[in-house]
Amino acid sequence: MERIDNVVNPLKDRLSRRLSPNPDRKLDRFLSHPAVRSFREKHPEVPREIYRRSQTHLRQMVMEWEQCERCPGLDHCPNLVKGHRSQLHLYGGYLDLRLAPCDKQKAWVEERNRKQLIQSHHIPAEILNATFEQMTWDSKRAEVIEAAMDFCEQFASGRPRKGLYLYGPFGVGKSRIAGAMAQDLVRFGVDSLMVYVPDFIREVKDSIRDGGVQQKLDALKKATVLILDDIGAENMTPWTRDEILGAILQYRMMEKLPTVMTSNLDLDELEDHLAHSDKGGIERLKAKRMMERIRHQVDVFYVDGRNRRKADS
Repeated sequence: MERIDNVVNPLKDRLSRRLSPNPDRKLDRFLSHPAVRSFREKHPEVPREIYRRSQTHLRQMVMEWEQCERCPGLDHCPNLVKGHRSQLHLYGGYLDLRLAPCDKQKAWVEERNRKQLIQSHHIPAEILNATFEQMTWDSKRAEVIEAAMDFCEQFASGRPRKGLYLYGPFGVGKSRIAGAMAQDLVRFGVDSLMVYVPDFIREVKDSIRDGGVQQKLDALKKATVLILDDIGAENMTPWTRDEILGAILQYRMMEKLPTVMTSNLDLDELEDHLAHSDKGGIERLKAKRMMERIRHQVDVFYVDGRNRRKADS
């Protein structure tokens, strides 16, 4: 008859292995993960014992990478730091973890930065979201669209020497072209500020009471590209002309910062507008001085075509 020990002992050994699994089995699972394998290939000098001592870090990293593979979206990211996952880092002969952004986090940051480059005051979203690709290149607008694109592309190697003055009838797409310029400038990491002049002037006047005028002016003065939309449609006063528009343009001329303007008025008509105040006064000499600044800083383009106000450009 077979001894009872010969039967019981193998069963005990099998049960013992099941209750106390090989500690290297879990380590091997961590080491087999693609992210860990990639790290080991770059650092073949790291001995297995270092990985064994760093299993807490390995567990955290593998868990986060596996959660990324089942990503529920950035807003519902289950990782310790939203939009990030751990990566192994060799430090002083030991393994440590560093956080790295995932692709969705990188895309979110890129979009946020893109939006931060385009600032605006009182500009409709459809203008700010306009692109050159969406525009119809008819014969009456092809030249100005090409000039607008060339203006943006000059930032690839420097800065345009002059801005643009786009004028023409109501609704032909001047503001959309300017908005597309703001979008295109993002490709070159260039910030822009687009303001609807009539509303901005009203806002500046309201800021006199709370002392916020200078802060608003500084924003316009210092933007890399300033877009003044619908200049000439504002109610003009000597203070508006000299202390607001004049101060902004003088600073930008001195700092060689390009300015883009859209208007229903040609330059001569704009000069006449600047000479008259809403109180009936006429100051042609001051208007002429200001127009010298504008003429010196812009290339002029006439924009023609059908009224596109209620149609796609």
